[in-house]
Amino acid sequence: MKVRRWMTAGAVAVATVAALNTVPAAAGKPYDPTSQTLGALGLRHGLQVGTAISMDALNDADDPQYRKIAATEFSSVTAENVMKWESLEPTRGNYNWGPADQLVDFAKRNRQRVRGHVLVWHNQLPEWLTGGVADGSISKPELRELLRRHITTVAKRYQGRIWQWDVVNEAVSDPWDTPPTLHYKGFWAEHLGPGYLADAFRWARAADPKALLYYNDYNIEAFGSGNPADDKTQFVYDMLRRLRAQGVPVDGVGSQGHLGTQYGNYNTFQVTEALRRFTSLGLVTAFTEVDVRSQLTEGVRAGDSEEINPRLQASAANFSVLMKACLAVRSCLSYTVWGFSDNHSWVPGWFDDPPEGLATIYDENYQPKLAYHEIKSDLILAGPPYVLPRLAPKPRR
Repeated sequence: MKVRRWMTAGAVAVATVAALNTVPAAAGKPYDPTSQTLGALGLRHGLQVGTAISMDALNDADDPQYRKIAATEFSSVTAENVMKWESLEPTRGNYNWGPADQLVDFAKRNRQRVRGHVLVWHNQLPEWLTGGVADGSISKPELRELLRRHITTVAKRYQGRIWQWDVVNEAVSDPWDTPPTLHYKGFWAEHLGPGYLADAFRWARAADPKALLYYNDYNIEAFGSGNPADDKTQFVYDMLRRLRAQGVPVDGVGSQGHLGTQYGNYNTFQVTEALRRFTSLGLVTAFTEVDVRSQLTEGVRAGDSEEINPRLQASAANFSVLMKACLAVRSCLSYTVWGFSDNHSWVPGWFDDPPEGLATIYDENYQPKLAYHEIKSDLILAGPPYVLPRLAPKPRR
């Protein structure tokens, strides 16, 4: 899967631009692109616009609007929690496939693609696994075999039904961690060493030859100092370059896109450059968990528009920066928001000191926010020569 091989399709792609940008119109009635969904507008560019799905919300009979939007607005879905290890195998050897199967079936009924999340992560692991390692009843060789078996079992079950797999999630530390020098972090690095990454991708490829296999992480939207000791994006870039050079079947990198309006934010060109540099390694890219949180000050909680409006505007700008950068780089295959409504966002439950929220593209009453309209306008107004159809990669063997 090399970039120069993709470029041979360039002439064909350019020739199809007119067809991709042709829009339907009823006789005597002008076409209104604003009436189209985000998913449909993304497909004009070959881009999947998706959302993470909460199965509790999807199954809530008292909240039909959630299911309606989830089924119609997006062209791809990601399991928010039900494909994580603690959900799939709560007791050793006993898999609970029901919720994950339900999500995959939901996507099939609604003609949506599925991003699998996640095969290997140091969080949300079952207690029997972490407890067994802690008390010595699970040895390191057995732990490695358990990881291989888990990846193989899950990937094989959904073979042919998962488009992109987040194979390894968040393997790299942050500059504010201890020690501050960037390093491989978490349960798997501690007990198996960094070689588990290559193992995980090879096991996933053996189990599913056709899914696109991603490394997924946060705070890699743009490069900083360029020093891998404190620039997480550079550290991940160097890591993926080494893995690719070793023949490890990494197909893509997912930049999560968890941003906040209280920080100094990126511009479109910074993010575009990061995507292009990852593309230069022969990788496809994606934004996998986009949300933009804001601090919930007393004024915000009291409904003060002078405090709320600037936050909504800053949030919309951040969502739009990531969308425009994705559109500009043909290897960026998907843009996924991490939940679409504020009443089902993970942010308030996680960021509570100080409290944060307002992180999604719909408010608590399922009304589209400014962020929704801005990324919709990005999709509508984008086109040649700067935005061309997505490239069609082949999974790396």
